[in-house]
Amino acid sequence: MKILQRYFLSEIIKSVVFILVAFLGLFAFFDLIGELSSVGRGGYQLHHVFVYILLGFPGYIYELMPFAVLIGTIYAMARFASNSEFTIMRVSSLSTRDACVMLAKVGVLFLAFTFLVGEVLTPVSSRMASEFRNGLIGKNISDKFRTGMWSRDTIRENGRDGEVTGSRFINIKSMRVDGTIEQIKLYEFNTDMELVKIIAADKGVYLGNREWRFDGVTESQVKTAQRKKDARFPESAPHLDIQKYDTMQVISDVTPDILSVISVDANKMSAYELALYNQHLVENKQDATSYQIAFWKKIIYPFSVFVMMALALPFAYLHFRSGGVSLKIFTGIMIGVAFILINNLFSHVGLLNTWPPFLTAVIPSLLFLILAVFALWWVERH
Repeated sequence: MKILQRYFLSEIIKSVVFILVAFLGLFAFFDLIGELSSVGRGGYQLHHVFVYILLGFPGYIYELMPFAVLIGTIYAMARFASNSEFTIMRVSSLSTRDACVMLAKVGVLFLAFTFLVGEVLTPVSSRMASEFRNGLIGKNISDKFRTGMWSRDTIRENGRDGEVTGSRFINIKSMRVDGTIEQIKLYEFNTDMELVKIIAADKGVYLGNREWRFDGVTESQVKTAQRKKDARFPESAPHLDIQKYDTMQVISDVTPDILSVISVDANKMSAYELALYNQHLVENKQDATSYQIAFWKKIIYPFSVFVMMALALPFAYLHFRSGGVSLKIFTGIMIGVAFILINNLFSHVGLLNTWPPFLTAVIPSLLFLILAVFALWWVERH
């Protein structure tokens, strides 16, 4: 069994690596075509395009890994079947259960690799790629938002962990790649959601420990007039007490990391980053459903390699006369495309129908696992 295990491992890994490299080359070509129109903008040149594409590889590896595992395993299993190797293995007392265990052991390696790429490499490389490209082109992180970036924050009595005294809505017109924010407006409300203060600043620099330094500050405090029975407008209307400061320090739970999350694709964030941002949204009473779905998808997605390998195993029972290797590969590609489409579709359907995030993320894998079990049952009976 140890010899067979090593044979399974070497053949499947070689096939998966081959498929993965082929698809990475294809995606790199598409990215190159898409980036050619940006060459010449600012300091962005052709050799920078290759660096940008290279930094995007971890993200593609993470997305393609289950697909590559499916196609690579099907290819290896189809070769075993066409050469009658799998038939000899079965005659030598290899049961379906033993084959599943062997594939599961190989799958553990792919699971660990997918988790490593998704949690460590992809978030870092995606952020580096964005900063690298935007820095050369001269584009800010927030340029894709027409009205700037918006976020909500909680105001506490002593700034960090005291009693909640109100809430704050933050509008940032521009954010540089180094985390510096520009043209900031803070709208502060009390617990009755009455506007009490507006702070406008030209620039904000993060000092660490949830503390910001704002430069060129204009603070407008809303002063409510005393209520009188015979008071009429405009005597009864509130007025603004305006003060100007060179600098002001503000304590806020909104950090550059949280702001960068707003402009980053959730699929390219780590589960840790998604968990922190989910907590921030929940604490500020904002809808976090889409990020909760993304969090559970991030947890469950690496385990889909086991489902893909289970789907590939029945192809070993189909002899050459039942279809050539190319037909089996084409079938595997269709299954992989269907998995990707259904996985993405359920994210939107679950969000629209307010399904539990965990179920929304796990249902596609469960459906294909049931399909794999049924396929194994069918090939054994026939």
